[in-house]
Amino acid sequence: QVQLVESGGGLVQAGGSLRLSCAASGRTFSRDAMGWFRQAPGKEREFVAAINWSGGSTYHADFVKGRFTISRDNAKNTVYLQMNSLKPEDTAVYYCAATQTLLAITNAGVYDYWGQGTQVTVSS
Repeated sequence: QVQLVESGGGLVQAGGSLRLSCAASGRTFSRDAMGWFRQAPGKEREFVAAINWSGGSTYHADFVKGRFTISRDNAKNTVYLQMNSLKPEDTAVYYCAATQTLLAITNAGVYDYWGQGTQVTVSS
């Protein structure tokens, strides 16, 4: 059974930074592509960033490019999302997810395991 546990969320002022972490257990982490998604109240879940199994390929949604960076440490079974220059519209619950699919890792539908989410609130 794969478990994903997010941490690092919280309340921050606009322009501030947070680093989210997602610790994985239950299968060989280094074989998984990992993604970050978010869901704001009243909105659908949306893609934020994804990283392939080796960390050699990363993908970021246009609205976070230049502000957010996804990375991973396979030795620690952890994926990170560094979030800088946060805006009030970044307020959401952020979820990490895992998949062994090699393609379409920006698509939520290919992920088979999800964390419980961590709240990020950005005040203006």
